[in-house]
Amino acid sequence: MRKNKLRQIAKDGGRIINGWSAIPSSYAAEIYAHCGWDSVTIDMQHGPVDFPSALTMLQAISTTDVVPLCRVPWNDAAIIMKLLDAGSYGLICPMINTKAEAEQFVSFGRYPPLGTRSMGPNRAVQYAGADYWQGANEEVLLLAMIETRAGLKNLEEILSVKGLDGVYVGPSDLSMAMGKPPTLDPSDPEVIAAIEQIAKVTRSKGLIAGVHTDGPATAKKRFEQGYNFVTLMNDARSLTVAATNMVKETRGESDRVTAKTY
Repeated sequence: MRKNKLRQIAKDGGRIINGWSAIPSSYAAEIYAHCGWDSVTIDMQHGPVDFPSALTMLQAISTTDVVPLCRVPWNDAAIIMKLLDAGSYGLICPMINTKAEAEQFVSFGRYPPLGTRSMGPNRAVQYAGADYWQGANEEVLLLAMIETRAGLKNLEEILSVKGLDGVYVGPSDLSMAMGKPPTLDPSDPEVIAAIEQIAKVTRSKGLIAGVHTDGPATAKKRFEQGYNFVTLMNDARSLTVAATNMVKETRGESDRVTAKTY
């Protein structure tokens, strides 16, 4: 079975730079995947990407050695199974608030005896090899999103779930849950403390600590805070920021735009 290079990067103490694909286009995903990422996550929670689009995007990403991941819309067995069968090599699941929810996520994403995932990989066999079913539990990544006060409170219990590879922080939702304005680069001391605590606890258990950011400056801060998996906004926002600033520069306007929200 094809090895998941993200596991090796994390094991070696390296840092994973993840792209985020929200444009429902195989062509856009192919271009984006050639930009040097370690992994690219197809976002099915927010935005217009449906399963048929995600399938062709997974194929496009696979024209490179970039690891294809997906964020599922919810902790639901059907979409988790379909995306894994289609060749996603890892899943990020939103709004995991309790140990029971984390156990459910792992159950949906792992074959027996660790989980209850149904047998029937289709494109996954073409991507990963005929022995996919034998190694899927060891190679496929499962990351639970921590983005609420409940998730923060139950972090230790969530991380204790066997088969879970780590967590992924949604700073905007976490900020809102703590009564603060949503932003990918929080400045509120309480939110910053929570972000730092999540990384510290997660990494102390040898697991992956992931987080969404608004670009390189914030990503570097998160690396310094202990995160080893960072996302640099998404493809749609990157396009918007780059194109807007090119227009401004051409017009001689000095005020450049940045991405501070999702």
